[in-house]
Amino acid sequence: MGRVRSKDTKPEVRTRSAAHALGHRFRIHVADLPGKPDLANKARRWAIFVHGCFWHSHENCRLASKPRSNTGYWSDKLMRNQERDAIHVQALRDLGYQVLVVWECETRDDAKLREVLTAFLGGLSRPSENR
Repeated sequence: MGRVRSKDTKPEVRTRSAAHALGHRFRIHVADLPGKPDLANKARRWAIFVHGCFWHSHENCRLASKPRSNTGYWSDKLMRNQERDAIHVQALRDLGYQVLVVWECETRDDAKLREVLTAFLGGLSRPSENR
């Protein structure tokens, strides 16, 4: 697990690129917000988490297969991850933030990713003008 990256993963970079291409500006890994969202805009009060399907147990996703060995450990670990995620999302909502969770499998299709981001960000903020 030491080789598993927590920042700048391929799904995260794809999500950042798509949001930026749509004209939205944000900070990454904002340490003073609960859960250190992968993308956040404090002024517009939105946050996006990019979750790996395996690590965050995405339901009905082929990328979220359960390991066959040491099942007790993995079940507990993945359940704790889900509980922690729920706590962070609720804490952000309590602060008045709109929160979106983007799953790793959603980032594999650029059109789908743009659609998800547009649906979420479209009503929250006005993209910056091209200069």
